[in-house]
Amino acid sequence: MSATVRPTPVVEAVPEPEDLPEPLPEPAVGELRLESVLGALSDPLRLRIVRKLLLESEAFDHSCGWFGLDRPKSSLTHHFKALREAGVTRQRQYGLERRSHVRVADLNARFPGLLDLVAAWTPDRP
Repeated sequence: MSATVRPTPVVEAVPEPEDLPEPLPEPAVGELRLESVLGALSDPLRLRIVRKLLLESEAFDHSCGWFGLDRPKSSLTHHFKALREAGVTRQRQYGLERRSHVRVADLNARFPGLLDLVAAWTPDRP
């Protein structure tokens, strides 16, 4: 039996543009708890959201519509809030729209290797 070796995706923080709105409330780096982060990532949809942000980001942050998820807005709001409150993502309010990005530097400082595992995860196809 031969093993297939897949290259590990490289996870890098996207530079923060100037003049951003203040982030919504989130835990400080020192307050990030592994059980909260893992709890947020335990949901397959949230894990897909974070993986997509890590591997496919086209800009610094993205609105809910960018993900192309076929879910009610209220459901998506719940999932994005869970990720933000656990400290996995940072959200900013742009008028009526909230945009998210992964807190790569913060999570790598607190839990080295965790985001590499998320990026290397292969989701089941629906």
